[in-house]
Amino acid sequence: MQLVGRFLSPFVRRVAATLNLYGLEFTSLPLATTTDGAAIAGYNPVGRVPSLILEDGEVLVDSNAILDHLDEVMGEAALTPHAGAERRLVLRATAIGVGVMEKTVQAYYETARRPEALRWAEGAANLQAQAQGGFAALEAMAEGDFLCLGRLTQADVTAVVALDFAAKVLPALVEGSYPRLHALSARLNADARVGNTAFKG
Repeated sequence: MQLVGRFLSPFVRRVAATLNLYGLEFTSLPLATTTDGAAIAGYNPVGRVPSLILEDGEVLVDSNAILDHLDEVMGEAALTPHAGAERRLVLRATAIGVGVMEKTVQAYYETARRPEALRWAEGAANLQAQAQGGFAALEAMAEGDFLCLGRLTQADVTAVVALDFAAKVLPALVEGSYPRLHALSARLNADARVGNTAFKG
């Protein structure tokens, strides 16, 4: 399998970490949306990452859809339960983590990527507040070693990737806050299957 996109993208990284945790071999095709748009559009017409190219050439797009397929492959070993209240709990926490990723990416573009004369300070502040609301909700869930069910789930992977991304691109969002999430990040990143997916650059 080939995973399209740089690990700087939290959406790409959460797929990469999950592939590693599942013991599924893949190679990285580290295309960047800022410089490789045409190549990325060859895999996803929307021009977004990640895409996952399966062994038979089929291309899956969007991290949620990719992870759904991987969970199906893994069966009972999946990081998201297949049914019932446990599934709903993990999906809720994971959705909050994905929402945090989305808001952090948007805030980063508004404050750092957009030309200064075109930046909207109020909009950026709203985006950051939304991201922080999500982080606070995840922090409240992290009463034990994990967010849900007393074991590692996709919610943990997604939350850690979201926190690490914010710490890299908008560190003020998370510095000095969310100690439980930072502790969770330290634990998961100590596992090479997760830690080795951290963006180097």
